[in-house]
Amino acid sequence: MFNLESLLRENIKRLVPYSSARDEFKGEASIFLDANENSFGSPLPVNYNRYPDPMQWQLKYKLADVKGVPPQNIFIGNGSDEAIDVLFRAFCQPGRDNVVLCPPTYGMYEVSAHINDVIIRKVSLTADFQLDIEGLQQAIDENTKLIFICSPNNPTGNSIHRSDIELLLNNFDGIVVIDEAYINFSRQKSFIQELTEYPNLVVLQTLSKAWGLAALRVGMAFAGEDIINVFNKVKPPYNIGQATQELALQALENVSRVNEWIREIVIERDLLSAGLEQLPVVLEVYPSDANFVLVKTTDAKDIYSYLTAKGIVVRDRSKVELCLNCLRITVGTPDENQQLLEALKSYNLKTETPVSA
Repeated sequence: MFNLESLLRENIKRLVPYSSARDEFKGEASIFLDANENSFGSPLPVNYNRYPDPMQWQLKYKLADVKGVPPQNIFIGNGSDEAIDVLFRAFCQPGRDNVVLCPPTYGMYEVSAHINDVIIRKVSLTADFQLDIEGLQQAIDENTKLIFICSPNNPTGNSIHRSDIELLLNNFDGIVVIDEAYINFSRQKSFIQELTEYPNLVVLQTLSKAWGLAALRVGMAFAGEDIINVFNKVKPPYNIGQATQELALQALENVSRVNEWIREIVIERDLLSAGLEQLPVVLEVYPSDANFVLVKTTDAKDIYSYLTAKGIVVRDRSKVELCLNCLRITVGTPDENQQLLEALKSYNLKTETPVSA
């Protein structure tokens, strides 16, 4: 049975979080002399001399409206990477506890585990990039605190079977983290509506992909209120700047525009996949629920170098497990996608040109 207290590190249970000036005073005032800020202003058109709301309540209220989740069930981080790091620091005792990863998957889970000196147990995805349930059951023990599942998965692009994720949520006493960075491009329903059903569920999302705000670094974790309270206890006091909060709020007013982009990206993804499938240098285009496609090629390293020389940058994933000779290609604009296809056609002509005697 899931018991949050039994998962927390002892030092986190005892932790008294830092109390900032903006935490201690709540209300209206005209003179602020409590936080050692520069009272004269800042050298910018807009004054940013005051510390921001450490709990980002305005942004959480807006996100709650967009996502259909109560604001107290939302943590906002400096990218999803901050939420990932907080999970390790709050729940995993260095050198003792372990987490389960399912490669090929997002590389930051492993990096964060190493930074926090947490043992990693890998259970590779199956040949069709789905969970190996039997392997997961064998890997889990009493020191397993977290299981990370990326769905739609990066770099493979496919969604993980919902029934398999539900099986883990119902049978694992630790925390199941579902990374939904690419959920906006998928037909699969988000798990954020299941928070009341699963106390051990944490869902990660971001404004970097569909929302086009990668430069702002706004990540979100959705979970039960008890887990969110742990996030807020461990995070730095002012982890999201005022300018970022303001710009994110402005962006969230444009839901219809973002939905239009999502539709266009999905259409372009299908057109790009169809075009790639016609090329001799492409051996397979894997089905994708994301804003990218994974493509198995005849020689990923050489093709990557060829495209780079033409000013087109894709991602060589050849060294990733189960992705030999694979390139990960982000869906671009119609013009960008066409230029990519033309470049790959010219690569094929290059390889077919006979060498003169």
